Amino acid sequence: MTYGYGVADVVERYLTLGLQLGRHVDGLVDSYFGPPELAEAASAADLVPPAALAADAEALAGEVASSDLEPGRRAWLADQIRGVRVYAGMLAGDEITYSDEIEGCYGVRPELGSEAAYAAAHEELDELLPGSGPLFDRSEAWRKEQAVPAERMVPALLAVADVLRARTRSLIELPDGEELTIEEVHDEPWWAFNYYQGNLRSHVVMNSDVQTDVGDIVTLAAHEAYPGHHTERVAKEQRLVRERGMWEEAIQLVPTPQSLVSEGIAEYGLEVLLDEELEEELEATLATQGLHTDLRHARAIDRARKPLRAIGLDTGLLIHEHGASADEAKAHFQQWGLATPERAASSVRFATDPTWRAYAITYSAGRALCAGYVGDDPTRFATLLTEQVRVSDLLAAQP
Repeated sequence: MTYGYGVADVVERYLTLGLQLGRHVDGLVDSYFGPPELAEAASAADLVPPAALAADAEALAGEVASSDLEPGRRAWLADQIRGVRVYAGMLAGDEITYSDEIEGCYGVRPELGSEAAYAAAHEELDELLPGSGPLFDRSEAWRKEQAVPAERMVPALLAVADVLRARTRSLIELPDGEELTIEEVHDEPWWAFNYYQGNLRSHVVMNSDVQTDVGDIVTLAAHEAYPGHHTERVAKEQRLVRERGMWEEAIQLVPTPQSLVSEGIAEYGLEVLLDEELEEELEATLATQGLHTDLRHARAIDRARKPLRAIGLDTGLLIHEHGASADEAKAHFQQWGLATPERAASSVRFATDPTWRAYAITYSAGRALCAGYVGDDPTRFATLLTEQVRVSDLLAAQP
């Protein structure tokens, strides 16, 4: 680290609480770059029972409310602690509904997606996808035609990320020394992942076993790097942690509103950047990697698919609240998501995993809420990247 520590007591307790909770579930701490002695102490101590962590969260929430932190910071921290309390309570055996779990962790009440909206998306895709015959077959044919060879994925991602980095600088000033690495991996349950390491560095890994088309390269580079996860984390490390001592930003916990805002930024950021000039530059950059496509058309297909992102949340709601079997949930996902049986089965695994089952809402709701918050003003996207924006702020700004 290149800066000293000066952590408020309630913030230190929040960091410790998150680290203690993370010992119960692998991956629950998405990233941590706070004082290393806190991580070392949490790792060396006896495992704290979830019920005790839930009680600690309740006590800490009260102390934060009466602390001398500025009001906006108090409110943001209280939101995160509420998510920790709900998740710790569930680990301790609290019986709450799936919808209450999601709302408690992320601040948004889930709803089943609209089949009318899915049908409208199918109609739009029917116009955009080449060929004739069943829509699923044409969708799969498009994906195969546009598929990127595994050996070209990482070089293409790096090249596209460089272009998007330059455009992102027109939105916000990136801190000196920020750095991104990308690595190919295999045999993982996910497509790509950003491991934020602190000190303005991200390590992005991409699972080349997953079929990826040319347009996906642009989407992934924007989501994981610029102006998505990497951009948000380096901007907040620099502006909030280093410059303002807001150490609560040094931990990112999966079951908290912070994750919904972060995924919303990553899902929507490309729309803020993209214009005809950038589209042409990206298309030319992909061509240098031996990847040729009509990027405007590929992006139109990607936009038409966006409403179908909500089907992942449907999977959880159908299973956990509507009494559907795994097979019924898979059939719903296949029908409306134009998905293979393998992708549908992956959705069910995600929706029944204790760590991730509520997380699906962060993509669809996060994107919609960030889009409504930004509207026609890109400076509000810069605010999302650099300030503590609460989910309640997003909800209040919806048109």
